[in-house]
Amino acid sequence: MNLAAPDWELDYYSRPILEADGKKRWELLICSTPAGSRAEETASESFRWAQDCPATSVNSIWLREALEAALAGAAAQGFGQPRRLRCWRASMRTMVQRAAEGLGLELVLSRRTYALVSWLQERERLVYPQELGYMAGPLAPPPQALRPIAVPLPEAARGDSWAWATLPLAALATASEWELGFSGLVPLPERVSTEVQVPGIRLFSATRALALAGWLAGLEPVRLEISGPQLVLEAGLEDRWLLANLPTEEAEVATAAFADAREQAGGLQFLAVQAREEDQRFEGFWLLRDLPDA
Repeated sequence: MNLAAPDWELDYYSRPILEADGKKRWELLICSTPAGSRAEETASESFRWAQDCPATSVNSIWLREALEAALAGAAAQGFGQPRRLRCWRASMRTMVQRAAEGLGLELVLSRRTYALVSWLQERERLVYPQELGYMAGPLAPPPQALRPIAVPLPEAARGDSWAWATLPLAALATASEWELGFSGLVPLPERVSTEVQVPGIRLFSATRALALAGWLAGLEPVRLEISGPQLVLEAGLEDRWLLANLPTEEAEVATAAFADAREQAGGLQFLAVQAREEDQRFEGFWLLRDLPDA
């Protein structure tokens, strides 16, 4: 029996399926956040819950009852109650917050829901097209929100220095065995060569590495991005933090490396925090993924 209590990732939204009454189907999806990077290990430890919701019942009352059912289902499977609930749709945050109140679940607004996004993409390929009422063909895309300007990290959150780094996929498969302080690991993409190089950055702080890692953990880091000459860390729902201004040539090389990782390694990246370059211990280590925005 698995008594661990991983975080949960939640999506409560409409799907591309028309019911008999002409209204779109709504669906609640919940999955647990994997604790490690080996896909074969985390699959057996994961919790999933899917529940349809009538369009006429889309409200926080229905969602609260569904959450209670999911909690009971998780307990029956040997899972402990999660402490945190990650929600990535800004339009649903108020409804989810109301539903979670009194259930002992802390709501975290975050796009760090890689397991949920992968599951949703799988359902969009394999499940929804088989349903009666499926709306085939391209749908009108949602309006693109204006991206906020990247702001510099607060002085207290800046390290002494930073450096580019790469790690082979094979090394990242053992990340759960490393000396880690704050961390966030995700299952590695399947059917990808273990020799593929994953790009990332290392931040160094001789006196405040652990505090820096703790501050970054609270941001819910999502992905690294090269925006013009800027190295940007995207986090939370829409936060964008400026890490460095890059020379033109360096920015071009980094852009190419991230693009290659999208093609070869499923968008994997990493962010590490250490006291010194020669240290074996990571005060903070996060696997990130550059996935399409939902």
